[in-house]
Amino acid sequence: MNKFHRYFSFILILVTMTALHHTSLAQNAAHLPKVENIAITTSHTALVYQVDTSRQLQQIYLGTKLGHKDSYRDVNPDFRNENPTLAMGFPTGGATYLNEPAIEVRHSDGNRSLVLNVEDIQTKKLSDNVTRTDILMKDPAYPFWVTLHFESYRKEDIISCWTTIRHQEKGSVTLDRFASAFININWDKTYLTHFYGEYEKEMEMNTARLQPGIFSIQSKLGVRTACNYNPSFFIAPQKQVSENEGEVFAGTLAYSGNFNIQFEQLKLNIDMGNSLRIIPGINAYASAYTLAPEQIFETPKFIFSYTRHGLGQISRNFHHWAVDYGIYNGHQRRLTLLNNWEATYFDYNQDKLVGLFDGAKKLGVDLFLLDDGWFGNKYPRNSSYAGLGDWQANKKKLPGGIGYLASQATQKGLKFGIWIEPEMVNPSSELYLKHPDWVLAAPNRPQHLYRTQLVLDLINPAVQDFVFGVIDSLMQDAPSISYMKWDCNRSMDNAFSPYLGKDQSGLYIKYTEAYYKVLDRIRKKYPNLEMMLCASGGGRVEYGALKYFQEFWPSDNTYPVDRIRLQWATSVFYPSLAICAHVTAAGDQSLKYKIDVAMSEKLGFDVDVSKLTSAELSQARQSVDNYHKYQMIINYGDLYRLISPYETNFSSLMYVDSAKNKAVLFAYSMETLQQDSWPAWKLTGLDPDKNYKIREINIPEGGQPQFRENDQVFSGDQLIHQGLKWFLKKKEQSAVLILEAV
Repeated sequence: MNKFHRYFSFILILVTMTALHHTSLAQNAAHLPKVENIAITTSHTALVYQVDTSRQLQQIYLGTKLGHKDSYRDVNPDFRNENPTLAMGFPTGGATYLNEPAIEVRHSDGNRSLVLNVEDIQTKKLSDNVTRTDILMKDPAYPFWVTLHFESYRKEDIISCWTTIRHQEKGSVTLDRFASAFININWDKTYLTHFYGEYEKEMEMNTARLQPGIFSIQSKLGVRTACNYNPSFFIAPQKQVSENEGEVFAGTLAYSGNFNIQFEQLKLNIDMGNSLRIIPGINAYASAYTLAPEQIFETPKFIFSYTRHGLGQISRNFHHWAVDYGIYNGHQRRLTLLNNWEATYFDYNQDKLVGLFDGAKKLGVDLFLLDDGWFGNKYPRNSSYAGLGDWQANKKKLPGGIGYLASQATQKGLKFGIWIEPEMVNPSSELYLKHPDWVLAAPNRPQHLYRTQLVLDLINPAVQDFVFGVIDSLMQDAPSISYMKWDCNRSMDNAFSPYLGKDQSGLYIKYTEAYYKVLDRIRKKYPNLEMMLCASGGGRVEYGALKYFQEFWPSDNTYPVDRIRLQWATSVFYPSLAICAHVTAAGDQSLKYKIDVAMSEKLGFDVDVSKLTSAELSQARQSVDNYHKYQMIINYGDLYRLISPYETNFSSLMYVDSAKNKAVLFAYSMETLQQDSWPAWKLTGLDPDKNYKIREINIPEGGQPQFRENDQVFSGDQLIHQGLKWFLKKKEQSAVLILEAV
């Protein structure tokens, strides 16, 4: 055969192979809808996928929504044909993807590889505002399916995503990794801001440039899992993120158990390209999960937003979404309250509590909250060392029981609330003596107490019944209870479930599933009960639990200057109506300063009202009345953070109603120095075409407005672009201003 014939034969073989290849692809494609862009969109944002020629899911776009679905294009189609792992939508472990995967499994035959081909795509409008997209994928060699779910919220510019996993293999499959999503970001530089801390120092913010490699935000605490790290973050291509402009991507994982949000930054990577991969989900630590045939495993939701209009817009997106979709009964009016804890601690009796009700009436709050110490008889709860688990009213302290206290509060025109910590137990309790096998405790290890208590084995259905029964019994004894504060004051260690026995796989996950199961029962029977999340302060500040709770206690730290910073950081993802802020004895600042700080969130008091002077009581009552008057704006208005306490010795934020007719403006000085330069105070968020009259409120009796231009009228245009003159020039001063369009 001469050279020409050899060349001709080679070309003929190549053409034949190519034709066969295309025939095979065409046959495979016949099982799919016409291949086109899978565009998951909101009013301003788009996340777009394509199915490649190998039926693999590829993310081709994340950013500003374009004019038409077909406008989104794969900018690297040729390179992707050579390198299909460039921007995979949900890469798998054990096969050809060599970096951090979204999912890893062990099939029933021991095979650790997984391949997922797209089989079906379904899109359905759930409402005028919400669209659901499901992408069904299957392993071509195993009856193993993964479905990616997306819900896009048009008005709020929020996308929520999660996965479900199932199989029909002959035996059980082990899930070793199970992400809720896999997001590709293509920026030259990426700066990550995440939230960290410890007890009384929650939600500190740290910003750093992501370097090549893997960085993770994670928790292994089991419960109160957000104590050290909150499962929330935002990233930007620039270090300084403006409130009003600039590209920002922000996400949070709605999960009450161990979480892990990984950021793999790839640079100079021939095989994988240059990009950031975000992998949020349940922490796989000690959590291999055995999945039986036909059993469905569902991951928690990862909720994200993207904008080119700065961090302030991100926050407003999350706040609007949370009120309608993320928080239990988001439109239920929040109750102002008086808590007895700092007035009495454990030292009280029935008459003393009823006397405190009069203080609540003088303050003008809606509700009296009875805190820790009301229960236990054989082991009375007179300190944190005893009584947890014995949820019967202490007969010596409260001979009339909780029902009597609730009825007395009702007679005085107050609602009544109560503190519980039903997942925990003290060894000094009747419950522990009766059911020592009801606690999480590793065999052959010494018992380890934290805060003198242990965690109940909520995986055990009998324990679930018990925890539900704590709430149910209280509500049966005192049906007028309006509010419960659900606390959780330790994490898991030596974690071992006696109920699970030798197979401890998935313990941490199963505990969280049981926690949600109990809350589902409570909400089904008591849909109107208002509940506060508390877990040593901010240990459960996340949207997984907030779908059952109306609000949360962000920290036991109530020093007002610390709270200014804490509440600022918390407001990035969570709306003010959910952030409980109490006026307490902590700190030597004036009562006005403490009230003005607390009033910017959900106002409450934790004080001994009898120790207030007449002037202080008058100040407090006036402020409560003002809060009730403007509560709808503070709780539901659009938040504009104006002056950052992280960048200056001052802070200011403003809530504006949807019509931009009214606004409530908060201003604080903190550790002010004489040489401080006063901040620029421009009121972004108003209507430039309206005129606003500004009036100071919360002025102490007999005092004068600090705001020298009080009752004057300014154009919105002036206030936005020229701003106001800063007037709080001494240490720890505060002011609350009302703006009304005239």
